[in-house]
Amino acid sequence: MHWTQMKKDELDGQYSPSRWSRRMSADDVIEAHKKALKEGTERARGLAQTLLNVPYGEGDGEKLDVYIPRTNSLDVPLVIYLHGGYWQFLSKEESGFMAVPLVDKGVVVVAVDYDIAPKGSMDLMVSQVRRSVVSVVQQYSHISGLYLCGHSAGAHLAAMVLSTDWSQYSVTPQIKGAFLVSGIYDLLPILSTYVNEPLKMTEEVAVRNSPSKLVPQLKLSSSSCRIIVALAENDSPEFRKQSEEYYKTLEASGLNVTKEDVADTDHFNIIEQLVDGEYHLTKLLLKTMGRS
Repeated sequence: MHWTQMKKDELDGQYSPSRWSRRMSADDVIEAHKKALKEGTERARGLAQTLLNVPYGEGDGEKLDVYIPRTNSLDVPLVIYLHGGYWQFLSKEESGFMAVPLVDKGVVVVAVDYDIAPKGSMDLMVSQVRRSVVSVVQQYSHISGLYLCGHSAGAHLAAMVLSTDWSQYSVTPQIKGAFLVSGIYDLLPILSTYVNEPLKMTEEVAVRNSPSKLVPQLKLSSSSCRIIVALAENDSPEFRKQSEEYYKTLEASGLNVTKEDVADTDHFNIIEQLVDGEYHLTKLLLKTMGRS
C-alpha cells in the first residue's frame, strides 16, 4: 500500500522505528539505544585525543567534537557523523561512539551538533550541517579524504549535504564517500504523523528538504562520491522502502551507489554496532577509506 492510502495511525506506526525491533519493547529499545551510544562515546573520549565543543558557527548549538587518532601522519581520512533522533532527540554527546574502532586505524571522527526541534526548523538544521562541513574542510585542509556517515534523521541530513549547491559557500567540499544508514529521503509521508508535531513542516518545506527530490543537484555536487545506502532487516516496511527507492533513484542516475541490507539488525543496533571493529558496516567503512 502506498503511504498516501494509509490512515494516520497506520502511518504513525510505520514511522515509529521502535515498534519494529524484535529485541525488546518500544520504550526499552530507545532507552537501550541512548545508553549504548552514550557508553560508546565515553569510551571514545578515553581512547582518542579530543577537541570538544569546537564552534562552527555563531549559534549556541553550532558545535562539534573532534576525535583525533594518536598518529603523526598527515595522511588521515576524516569522517563526519550526523546523529539521528528524528530531528528532535540526541546530540553530539552520544555521537562519538564510532571513533572507538576508527581512531585505532588513523581516522579522525567529527561529531556534529545541530539545533533539534522545536528550537531548530528543518531549514535551519540543513543549513547548520552544511556549514559544519565547510568549517571542517577549512580547519582540516590536509586530510586525505572526507567522508560522511549519518543515521536515520542524520542520514537524511547527510544526503542533504551531498545535494548542496556549494556555489553559495566559500569552499566546495570533495566528499569521497557517504554512509546513509536507515534514513528518510522523502519527508512528505511524515507531514501528517506525530514526527512533524515539533517540526511543524509545511509541504513546501518538506519538498525543499527531501533528498529524493534533489538527485539532479546531488549529481552535480557529488558525482564522484561513493554512496552506501544501508538499511536494517527489521526496520519498518515504510523505512525500508525509503532506502530502497532512494537507492534505485541514485542508481538510475548513474551514481556510484551500493545498497547494504544488514541482516539481524533493527533501526537502532544497525548503527550502535559501529562501536565494534568486526561489525560488517565498520569493516566496509574502513575499506571505503582505504584503512582495512
